[in-house]
Amino acid sequence: MLDPEGRDPHTATTMIELALDVPNTEVAAEHRSQVRAAAAGDRIRMILIDPDAISRHAVSDALRRDGRFIVMAQAESSVEGIELALHYRPALVVIATAVPGMDAVTATQRITSAAPEVRVVLLSAARELELETSAVRAGASGFLDKGAGIASIAHSLRLVAAGESVISREMTCHLVDRLRRTPEDGYGIRPVKSPLTDREWEILDLICSGSTTRTIADDLFLSTETVNSHVKRILRKLGVHSRGDAIAAAGRLRSEILV
Repeated sequence: MLDPEGRDPHTATTMIELALDVPNTEVAAEHRSQVRAAAAGDRIRMILIDPDAISRHAVSDALRRDGRFIVMAQAESSVEGIELALHYRPALVVIATAVPGMDAVTATQRITSAAPEVRVVLLSAARELELETSAVRAGASGFLDKGAGIASIAHSLRLVAAGESVISREMTCHLVDRLRRTPEDGYGIRPVKSPLTDREWEILDLICSGSTTRTIADDLFLSTETVNSHVKRILRKLGVHSRGDAIAAAGRLRSEILV
């Protein structure tokens, strides 16, 4: 059941009310104790973003019973979830891939870009290698199967909170295969966490290969003006002033992966 503002009474609204010192309801009291525990640093603070209320509450209740997690807030949409994540800065944010509105990968990128200390995990009903790859590129620290069981999910979340990454075996094999096929100079490989978008990396790869603006425009079916705009953004994001410097910066980023 949602409140008059369309929010779940067990979710973010309760946390906001607590900050305003609302009356001591049973739910508010529970969250006050959770906030005190979070301040003590003895449990993992997290936010759940899932449009499926049944699934969301089932995961939330199970993690609370686990005793090592504090579900600070829950959200039904990615937009609301991002707002909560940037406000509370929890250790973990778990996003269901079926979240409405902004897609889960874009939401992941928004959160990790604005709050790098927050680790994001995607929760999916099906294994999709392409989606998992996009999520990792966007900054996700884990990609979990909803059908894995709550004990397995809780274990994986603890690993992520401890600084590890949790991905599927298929994804691991995919990354190993790509690494084996990558030239020694690293050309073509792209860092998982990078300020550049996929399109910007695509253009930077072509610059590294010696392509001119006109060649890049023809290859990617873009205007030369659009290519030049991308190049300016690439230089700005990498903190350099020329294409030669951008090539050197790309080499440094790739060398960090290959070491």
